[in-house]
Formats: sequence, structure tokens, C-alpha cells
Amino acid sequence: MERKNNILTDQRIVALLAFISCALWGSAFSAVKTGYALLGIRSNAWADQLTFGGIRFAVAGVMALAFGSIRAKKLLLPNRRTFPKICIISLFQTVLQYFCYYIGLANTSGVRASVLVGMNVFTAILISSLLLRIEKLTARSILGCTVGFLGLVLINLDGLQGSFRFLGDGMILLCTVASGFSSAFMKKLSGGEDPVLLSGWQFLLGGLVLAGIGLLGGGTPGHFSDPAVLLLLYLAFISAAAYSLWALLLKYNPVSRVAVYGFMNPVCGVIISAVVLGESGQITLRFVTALLLVCAGIVIVNLTGRHSGA
Repeated sequence: MERKNNILTDQRIVALLAFISCALWGSAFSAVKTGYALLGIRSNAWADQLTFGGIRFAVAGVMALAFGSIRAKKLLLPNRRTFPKICIISLFQTVLQYFCYYIGLANTSGVRASVLVGMNVFTAILISSLLLRIEKLTARSILGCTVGFLGLVLINLDGLQGSFRFLGDGMILLCTVASGFSSAFMKKLSGGEDPVLLSGWQFLLGGLVLAGIGLLGGGTPGHFSDPAVLLLLYLAFISAAAYSLWALLLKYNPVSRVAVYGFMNPVCGVIISAVVLGESGQITLRFVTALLLVCAGIVIVNLTGRHSGA
């Protein structure tokens, strides 16, 4: 365990695994877009999206638990100590975060949503330091997050027009608060626990709840075909692999050191969309400048972690 601890706190390993997670999440932007087209789900059909998302996350939970059980050579089953932790993490990570996200996305532009979602880096750090007090809030971590967020804003500068709407922008902001609590609770509750067990069961539980809410709201999962099923499996794999890696990093590192890599999600999304969807026009000088700001923010925050002894 000590050896694993040393490996997973190494800055290079943290950067590599966090980047893999962000690349996977970034690929979800184009995959979801393609999936909605295959399934016939409209961009503003929040109940259909919630139903489909719930199925995706439930399948992701099964994938994570299957992998974890094979690795551990035993079934990963929660006990009376771990089940309450799973419920807390699932409530914030899957149920509240994605309920607010799908409602918000149906009532605001994708560009505004992507900028606002970047606030989850701030909320994770503020909640972990000011509310749960599991790490210290430093001036340099605030500076690093601000620099990274400026890069996020720069990427989406053209699409930020429009007035604030609670059911749109407000719900996206609540989504970031839920995400921040999720990261902080994963850090706080994962001590002595298997992160794959926690992430797998929270996805399975949260996915079933989301699908149920979507169905009660009149949603349907869409029209499944062989390509749509393959895409669903890929999206489930994204969630299972990326969040399990993220949970593993949060267990052994300060929230600020891991969360700041979240600014890479939209950057990876733009790059992958440029390749997969042929949207190469997005790769401009402004995008490169934004990427440099995001990288600078990550470096600033991680310098803090090195000196803090966390």
C-alpha cells in the first residue's frame, strides 16, 4: 500500500492519469453528440437525456465493478460501513450533478454550460478547504485556478452572450456545486476503502435513480440500434475508467492538485471534436493561448502541492 501511495503521489503519475481521465471525458462531448443523433434524442429533451444518461451510468457501474472484482479476485460488495459512503458520493456525483446538468443544458447554450462547468474546480477546492477542512486554501491555488479558468473562458469567448437564466445557467452552477461536493467527499470518505468499489457502486445506484427520474418525467432511452449500443458501451467505459482513475488520485492527493486538471476537459473535447467531427476550425491561435493558460494554472497549483507536504 505504501508503494502504491508513493507512485500515485508522484507528480508525473498524477499528471498522466489525470490527463487520461480528461482525454476520456473530453471524448464524451463528441460521443454524446453522435449518440443523440443515433438514438433520435433532441438536444432539449432533458427527460430522454436523463433516462439515457442513467442507463449509461448504471452500465458504467457494472463495468467498474466487474473490472474491480476480477482484479481483486472476489466480488466487490459493499458492507454496512461502505454503503452510506456510496450513497453520499452517488447523491452528489451522479444524481444531483447530472440532474442539474441535463436540466441546465436544455435551457442554455453548450458554450455557456462548458464555461460554467469549469467552476467545479473552484467549488471542489473551496468545499474541501472551507467546509470540510480536509486541506488548506492557499493564495497560489486560487491564482492557479483563476489562470486556468481564464483559459476556459478564452476558448468559449464568442458564445458567452445572453442573460442569466436560473433553469439554464443556475442549474449548471448547481451542477458544479454537486461536483465539488463529490470530489471533496470522495477524498474524505475513501480512506481505507477501494476507490473502484466506491465509484462502481455509486454509478450503479445513481444511474438507476437517474433513469427512474427520467422515465417518471416522460423520457425514453431512444431508439437503439447496433451502433447506438456500441456507443452506449463506449460512453459507459468512459465514465467507469475516467472516474475510477480520478477517485484513485483523490484518495492519495489533495483535492486541489487533482481538481485543477478538470480545466483540461473542454480542451481535450475541442481537440477530439476537431479530429472526430471535422471541426478543425476550432484550433486557432486563441485556442492555443487558452491551452497555455490552462497548463499554467495546473503548474501553479501543483507547485503549491509540492511545498505543502500534502
